[in-house]
Amino acid sequence: MSEYGTLQDRVRNKALLSKVMSPEDTIQFFKPGMNLGWSGFTPAGYPKAVPIALADYVEKNNLQGKWKFNLFIGASVGVETEDRWASLDMIDRRWPYQTGKNVAAGINEGRIRMGDKHLSLFAQDLGYGFYTKDSESGKLDLAIIEVSAITEDGGLVPTTSGGVIPEILMVCDKVIVEVNTGQPSFEGMHDMISCSNPPNREILNITKASSRIGATYVPCDPNKIIAVVESKLRDKGRAFTEQDDTSKAIADNIIDFFGNEVKKGRLPKNLLPIQSGVGSIANAVIGGLAQGPFSNLTVYTEVLQDTMLDFFDSGKLDHASSCSLSLSETPGFPRFFENWDKYFDKITLRPLSISNAPEPIRRLGCIAMNTPVEIDIYAHANSTLVGGTRMINGIGGSGDFLRNGYLKIMHTPSSRPSKTDPTGISCVVPHCSHIDHTEHDLDVLVTEQGLADVRGLCPRDRAKVIIEKCAHPDYKPILTEYFEMAKADCLKRKVGHEPQLWDRAFKMHLNLAQNGTMKVKNWDIKIDLCE
Repeated sequence: MSEYGTLQDRVRNKALLSKVMSPEDTIQFFKPGMNLGWSGFTPAGYPKAVPIALADYVEKNNLQGKWKFNLFIGASVGVETEDRWASLDMIDRRWPYQTGKNVAAGINEGRIRMGDKHLSLFAQDLGYGFYTKDSESGKLDLAIIEVSAITEDGGLVPTTSGGVIPEILMVCDKVIVEVNTGQPSFEGMHDMISCSNPPNREILNITKASSRIGATYVPCDPNKIIAVVESKLRDKGRAFTEQDDTSKAIADNIIDFFGNEVKKGRLPKNLLPIQSGVGSIANAVIGGLAQGPFSNLTVYTEVLQDTMLDFFDSGKLDHASSCSLSLSETPGFPRFFENWDKYFDKITLRPLSISNAPEPIRRLGCIAMNTPVEIDIYAHANSTLVGGTRMINGIGGSGDFLRNGYLKIMHTPSSRPSKTDPTGISCVVPHCSHIDHTEHDLDVLVTEQGLADVRGLCPRDRAKVIIEKCAHPDYKPILTEYFEMAKADCLKRKVGHEPQLWDRAFKMHLNLAQNGTMKVKNWDIKIDLCE
């Protein structure tokens, strides 16, 4: 017996115990080409036993590239499942976000067809049947859902994330349920709702981060459940990213900005609900808030990382709403389980369609903070494609919050190292090589160099303050020269609202590809643009 109870304890609909089987026994339900829906959001709450068993089967029987599936998951999941599937060439299509070097390699090599989408839109469009419209049934063929428990009437109680479980159940009639008894039951932490389709879609009456509008489980017809599998495997989690001097300097700039906004009366003393992305900068910002002057704070976000536990322990965070509990495998989850009673009532986990919905984000006035690949001098941002072509992970939920938040903040190092130059890549460029977030959606841009508040500024004024405040010293004169040249040329031709010279705008990117640095020697146009 597990210290967290037995399978019989967790499955309260006793008729379903007749469907208990091993992960290997579920392989009979899979056929190549199937559209599969998985629970999970970031490496949290995803099925493990069945996907691993299926990968073992493919590897043992040399079915690599022959057994391929289409995966529809709330976001990324653990490397031992998704990334291993990619290494075995088991993925054909993948929506809408991913992590893992093998998945990314498959996408960029053209073996995996990925679709990138704002996460809130992916969730609702999945429920509308848009992603399965060309299949024979118009539905997902099979779902694999990890749960903490199954209620008396078949309701599914999620584990560490809400993901797109409600939408999967809308468009799938065959469900394999993994009941995870290797960790405590999360029953009571979730606020789950299955939204109806327009024109009958419900009002999301969330007025504070701790508001509850749904149930602690997702309703499910027990007849849909074709197998129950016990799992004791825990989430691999998101590795904790240590902050460095650059991320701390960025965090300090943001904390100072919040203090000024409070002083000017544009923010209340306890700020507004915080949304924070992932990575070292996000950790540094949350760490700064835990040590800062603000109290009675709340979080309305999509991912809770390890530093959120520090935030709670500081006594300054009252409540956090999220789609997932994306802690590190160690020390994050062990620390959480050891202090279960301290954290449980302070966290609400929601499905993706609610955690990232524009309606509550705008009503609550969330402060959105995310990290891009690059920003440009007019405040466009690229979150997804290095050099405009190489996919990293996907847009995720950044656009949901940056389009609808009260304050929309992008934070990035001013430069990154290339193979040959420690500051060879400028994160501030004349024009982004790909645009995920337009100038219309961003208010504040921050690097370790400083903070550019571009609210109320025309494009030419934005360019001056972004170069002055955000660019690395190595690139300020280069960017200034480009801007002044573009401005003079475009104003002369009376096309100068947002000056660009398209024969030069990407010269820094071209120079990086050819010479390993964005430090162009001049802005002349020659046959060799990178000379």
